[in-house]
This record gives sequence, C-alpha cells and structure tokens, in this order.
Amino acid sequence: MEYTSDTLPMDNISLPFSALSLCPTAATLFFLPSAYMLLFLTALPGNALSLWVFRRCISSISPIHVCLSHLSISNLMLSITTPFLAAYYAWGSIWSLSGAWCQLVLHGITPVLHINIYISMMILTWVALSRFAALIQNTHASRPSGCTKLLPNAFFSHLKRTSFATRVCAGVWAVTVGCIVPITVYYSVKEAVSVNASARSGCVEVCYSPDVEIGGSLSATFTIPVIIMFFLFYLLVLLSYMTVLRHIRRSRRSTTVTTSLSLLGRVLRNIVVIQVVISVCLLPYHIFKPIFLSRAHDLRQLTYSPGPNTCSHCHPLSSLIELKNCLFLLAALRGSTDPLMYFLLDKTFRHQTLRIFGYDQNNAGHQQTCSQTGSATNRAGQLQDGNVATATADTSQGSVL
Repeated sequence: MEYTSDTLPMDNISLPFSALSLCPTAATLFFLPSAYMLLFLTALPGNALSLWVFRRCISSISPIHVCLSHLSISNLMLSITTPFLAAYYAWGSIWSLSGAWCQLVLHGITPVLHINIYISMMILTWVALSRFAALIQNTHASRPSGCTKLLPNAFFSHLKRTSFATRVCAGVWAVTVGCIVPITVYYSVKEAVSVNASARSGCVEVCYSPDVEIGGSLSATFTIPVIIMFFLFYLLVLLSYMTVLRHIRRSRRSTTVTTSLSLLGRVLRNIVVIQVVISVCLLPYHIFKPIFLSRAHDLRQLTYSPGPNTCSHCHPLSSLIELKNCLFLLAALRGSTDPLMYFLLDKTFRHQTLRIFGYDQNNAGHQQTCSQTGSATNRAGQLQDGNVATATADTSQGSVL
C-alpha cells in the first residue's frame, strides 16, 4: 500500500512514521507462532541427540565432529528461544514495550538468534573448506592442485588435529559473540525504545512496533559489514565447490589417481549439501535485508501530520516487516534440518544413532553402549582427520562429511 500526502499529510512539524502502528496479519499472528513451536518440537530433541552422539557415542572423534558438536550447541540455544519467539509474534502487538516479556525478547532472545545464524554460517563454511583442503592435498599426489601452494603445509597438518578444530570453534564463538552482542544490545537498549513518538501521539507503546522491528540508523549501519561477511563466506563455499568439481574432472582424466572417484564424488556431494543449505535457508534473508534497510532509511526521512485516528493507521512497512520475519524463520529452520543432514551424510553418526535406537545392523539383537565403537569408527576418524590417502582402502566404512 502506498501512502500519499492525501492519506497522511506531510508537515515540517509532524511526527515520524515510527509513531504509526504495525498491522499484523495471519502470517504474524498464526503462521509464525505455529512454525516456531514446530521448530522447537523438532530442533530441541534432534540437536540434543546429535550432541549426545558426538560427545558420548563416538570414541575416535574427528575435527569435523568437533565442529558439528559446536553447531549442535548453537542450534540447542536457538531451539530454547523459539517458544518465546512464538509468544512474541502471537501477543507482541498487545505486550507493553516496557513489560518483562518484551524486554526478554529484546535483551535475551534477539542476540541468541543472530549469534546462531552467523556461528552456523562460519562453522558450515569451515567444514566445507576443511574437506576441500584435505581432499586436494591427498587425492592427487602425482599432480597436486595449485590451491595447495596458497597455504603452508603446517595448515594441512593442523586440519587433522581435534585441538585445532576446538580452537577454531572457540574463535568462531568469540568473534561472533563479540560482534553481534554489542550491536543487538545497542539496538535493544537504545534504538528500540528511544523514539517515544507513539506516546507523544497518544498511542500505547507495544512490543511489536516499528522501533523494535526496524531499529535505528546506527544498528542498520553495523548490519552492512555483517551482510558483506555473509556473502564472502558464501562465495568461499561456492569457490570450494567449483574447485573440487574441477579437481574431480582432472582426476578422471589422469592415469595416476591416488584414490577412488567415489570418494571424490561423496566429498563433492557434501559441499553441495552445505551450499544448498546455505542458499535455501540463509541466502534469501541476507538478500532481502539490504533492500529492507534501504526502504526503511528512505521512509525514516519522511514525516506525517498526526490526525484524530493516528493510532489506527498502518505503518507503510508492515507487509515488508512480515516478509522479513518469514525469511528469518527460514534461516532459523536450519536448526531443525541440521541433525537430518548429519544422519544422511555421516556414516559414523548414522551408525551410532541407529545403535542407540537398537538398529545395529552389524550386531542384530545385541545393542551396545555408546562408548563401544568399532573399527569402523576408527577408520572414519582417520578419514575425518584428513588422512584421505591412507583411509581410502575401505571408503565404505568411513564418514563422508
């Protein structure tokens, strides 16, 4: 809906558009709360089980398993916040801005959401790049890839160490929390409650409001480097996919391939899956966010003259805010699909998960405890640690992530 000077007359002494109310539709009042509750019911048990398998059921844990366990921790944090998000979208339009529930969403839930998104992005990118680096170093010894010259040999040896993976994950947490928390705290403490236009126009300040959903100019400015970082990581994953694809083509033409083409294909498939997850879940939100911020910036410069029914006027960005929230839901849904990704792509994880539920095909009728992992897990650990060349003698037993 376009607002013209006939419906909202402009005035040099009028109020900003943030004084108007958002007009939530069924998408906000019913769809988003239902989707977030469904996300809670699937993400919480799925990631709790994944974390249990990674920490307790795999004796020879690999660097990739370390990364995925940190990803499960981040997803668990996300799943705990989803009931509060469901309540926010269902009742935020009647919650008071200064109320306890609204303040919890602003100060507690908002930082956790953004931390989860960018920790997930960074960890998935690292998993893709580490698989790519181990592959190009070990699967074409007679004709090494030119990419191996860009990094020192010490880096490739560190990829095989779980301690290095632990330090990488700790760095990811530190960088993400250090960058996201100041922005979200400033947004929730200053920008989301700084404009009292609605109070000055006689309207009740509610939690689901333009100030909360749009924020201010400073947090929007800080968001730009975050979006740029996302696209840099996205391009890195895309570049690794294209390079591995080229590496496979070279291997097929070579007469001295040091490993099976099936292994190359499985590693390529894993990078493709990560690329698809990022593209479907995270890319739409990050494409739309700059457009939304630009539209909000243009509208922030405009004013309107308050009338007798100011509180009943809908904010011009109401529909775009709902679209933004739906795309953010798509990004959060990744927390529910990640355990399925582990199960489908990682043989070690799948084997131990089936064993927990009593479906151990190698030991029918005899369920073993998680701590008793067989030689298949050890071989998977070798493969995961990057020893591709020595572990390919029995690739069917290895983990493919």
